[in-house]
Amino acid sequence: MRIEIPEYKTLELDTIFLDFNGTIAVDGVIPKSVCQRLITLAGNFRIYVLTADTNGTAKEQCEQLPVYLQTFPSGNARDYKKELLKSVGARRCAAFGNGRNDELMLKEAAFSVAVMGKEGVYGKLLKEADICVSSIEDGLELLIHPNRLIAGLRG
Repeated sequence: MRIEIPEYKTLELDTIFLDFNGTIAVDGVIPKSVCQRLITLAGNFRIYVLTADTNGTAKEQCEQLPVYLQTFPSGNARDYKKELLKSVGARRCAAFGNGRNDELMLKEAAFSVAVMGKEGVYGKLLKEADICVSSIEDGLELLIHPNRLIAGLRG
């Protein structure tokens, strides 16, 4: 997907990185409204879900979704997310997160979204994000309806 944002930058995105807990899932459960948006976006993007799987539900929650689930040890989450993003091609990635362990991922991504959900958002993450949203649904809608993204970021 190519999105030209006047007086900001042109994005050429083909991959989405999503933090699991606190970003797409609440207490380890992905709401149906999020699942629907992920299915819609899968037609245009490769979608990665990244998690330390704190609640032990990620595999079950993602098994019917068109996503690549990446589970990792919680001790090195910040670096793991950043390195995976770089290995896939950060210049073509949109990254969504809410926590401290998402900070490096959002900093490296071509387009980054800080999500203020029920678990809150790490305050310092906001400075790394291109845009902040009040829900993951609103964030995903930016890629489904890119004119919303243009309106929020244009010069």
